[in-house]
Amino acid sequence: MKAGDWNYEIFWKEAMNQLQEEISEQEFLMWFRNMEYLASNDSQIVVSVPSTFYKDQVNQRYLRKIESKLFELSGHKIALVFNIQQKEAAKAAEQVDHPAERREQAAERQKASPAPRKGKRSQGQLNGEYNFERFVRGENNDFAYMASYAIARNPGKAYNPCMIYGGVGLGKTHLLQAIGNSSYQEFEELKVVYVTAETFTNEFILAIKENTSHRFKNKYRSVDMLLIDDVHFLPGKVETQEELFHTFNALYDANKQMVFTSDRPVSELKKLSDRLRSRFERGLNVDLQPPNYETRIAILKKKIEEKKVVLPEEVVELVCQNIKTNVRDLEKALTKLIAYAELVNKTVTLEIAQRQLKDFFTEYDQKNVTIDLVQRVVADYFGLSLNDLKGKKRNKAIAFPRQLAMYITRDLTEFSTTEVGLEFGGRDHTTVMHSCQRIDDRIKTDPTLAPAIQHLTRSIKEYRSPT
Repeated sequence: MKAGDWNYEIFWKEAMNQLQEEISEQEFLMWFRNMEYLASNDSQIVVSVPSTFYKDQVNQRYLRKIESKLFELSGHKIALVFNIQQKEAAKAAEQVDHPAERREQAAERQKASPAPRKGKRSQGQLNGEYNFERFVRGENNDFAYMASYAIARNPGKAYNPCMIYGGVGLGKTHLLQAIGNSSYQEFEELKVVYVTAETFTNEFILAIKENTSHRFKNKYRSVDMLLIDDVHFLPGKVETQEELFHTFNALYDANKQMVFTSDRPVSELKKLSDRLRSRFERGLNVDLQPPNYETRIAILKKKIEEKKVVLPEEVVELVCQNIKTNVRDLEKALTKLIAYAELVNKTVTLEIAQRQLKDFFTEYDQKNVTIDLVQRVVADYFGLSLNDLKGKKRNKAIAFPRQLAMYITRDLTEFSTTEVGLEFGGRDHTTVMHSCQRIDDRIKTDPTLAPAIQHLTRSIKEYRSPT
């Protein structure tokens, strides 16, 4: 090893040491356990990662911070380069899919863990169909799956609390209930409670009305595992947030497992108390992204197998090429095709599928235009990050692209100015209106702007998920 290479490895190790002090132990192990220093030169350090998914997530979450630390340590800019090594990915997957040895080791270390139970039992709050076996894994959800599986195998000890967030129909409730179902079957004495945030709120209101708050507190503070779905329902409900805050503290202090789901990151939940937000962010936060083409194919084929029907391969491909939003929308399209085949007593051909799903495809093409998509396309066009568009900086290099992104969002979607403002860093609706007016005025005087808007609009409408 060259002397310079040895120095750069020292920089890398020290940067990792500093990062480990700034984030939770679980978070550090999850992202950096399978990352290794490989080589370096005067301008870059090469490290191995187990998959494209890990590469993208580390890029998004930590790249700037790591490169900043390397700059401080070395005195000049060092780029971080990722080398994907699939063998490591297979090894990591094997550890998740075959956890028996890890469970035995955990049992020796954690004498206080609940006692395992061999027989099956039912849990009325949970849907038995939501289990890990029926969950189709892909790069868009693998991290969330791995974290959920680890929690179910070792409740109260692995990644507590955990927040799973993502859009509609991506599998948040499936994973949340899979954790409950798996843990409930595995451990004899485990007391599991699954509830939606809306039900939690309604029960709390009823308890106040009927003066039975002590029963409510006892119900939720005496559990071993609390699973709360859709916490994005909580913002603005001050007293419910206060009660959940105290429930959270009681369970956390007793090392009881908590898992929550939300349709967006905690940082984007407005009107959420700061101290409850800090509790949600204390543990592991994992996101679910829309499935890519290969994952959509796998999901649809699994649904077809479960429903015991037959569809031509070309029909499956047609559906997955045109519907990219979520699992729920894939199921809707499949249901319509099955209904047609049963009621008309015809085999579904490619031509029939195109005709029957024409409205579906049009609707989902429109649904694909989200605020996040507009932000990403515009940010990429101007060489900016999403944080730049959502941040507070007002210099011209950022303010103009931000105004343009707001303008295009208002043109291509049905979101209100208030909703658009919230997605651009919590800005007021008047700011959005002002930005749109500024772009309108500039179009009249700048002949290059209209073609640029047309180019961006076309890129957004023609956007396709990676295949």
